[in-house]
Amino acid sequence: MRNVDDVFGVFGEHRNLLFTLAYDVLGSVADAEDVVRDTWLRWSRVDRAEVVCPRAYLVHIAVRRSLDRLRALRTARESHVGPWLPEPLVNAEDPESGADRISRGLLVVLETLSPPERAAFVLGEAFGFEHAEIARILNRTPAAARQLTHRARAHVQAARPRSAADPGQARRAAERFVAAALGGSLAELLDVLAPDVTLWNDGGGQVRVALRPVRGAEKVARLLSRIGPRLAGCERRWAGATCLLMAGGEVRAALTVELDASGTRILEAYGLAHPDKLPQLR
Repeated sequence: MRNVDDVFGVFGEHRNLLFTLAYDVLGSVADAEDVVRDTWLRWSRVDRAEVVCPRAYLVHIAVRRSLDRLRALRTARESHVGPWLPEPLVNAEDPESGADRISRGLLVVLETLSPPERAAFVLGEAFGFEHAEIARILNRTPAAARQLTHRARAHVQAARPRSAADPGQARRAAERFVAAALGGSLAELLDVLAPDVTLWNDGGGQVRVALRPVRGAEKVARLLSRIGPRLAGCERRWAGATCLLMAGGEVRAALTVELDASGTRILEAYGLAHPDKLPQLR
């Protein structure tokens, strides 16, 4: 009989990698945890004598499980009421260390890729896997894996301008934005918003929010100056550039921003109020 501690020890060495990879592919903490659990069940039953490289084996299983789940979720997300936003990934042990390793804006763009393109992009861009490794994981030829990665990278670069801001600069801009929004200050909001800013909201049909992206500084500022003061009494907790608005020990909303190319104004703002996505942020 195999030593259970040894089996779990090998799995435990790679658990964070498997979770982060699954989260980047799925944009959901709960679904990523399910993938890790499925991977563990497969690993606990395998004959380890036949596994040459545990890391490669575990990554292969986690990616395949993530792709299966992503395909199953696509229909539900397409019928989602309003924009579907990924959950912020907050480090519960050290919230001040920052939130998403892959930004919310990038995760939103990744939603527009096909499942294989998304997996290839995450493996190549976020984790540095070579094309040959990506090909083995996705059961493609190296040429097909290279094409998937190239197509995904080109799509992301075209859809998402790069910000020159560092994390501290992004945090300061986010604090100004949240203070202006909760204070209902139209002038201060206009000062911090880029002219072509876009506001995305996800209430999941359970919380009343804008059902379409709101574009343009004037429209975004007027909307936030009306609804922001309703949350003014909430406690603010920060994780990088993500602000958690809390009341009675519960997270009521999560606000995340990304800056424009100058690194001084808000280009994208993401408001998450979907009750099903907030509990894991407590």
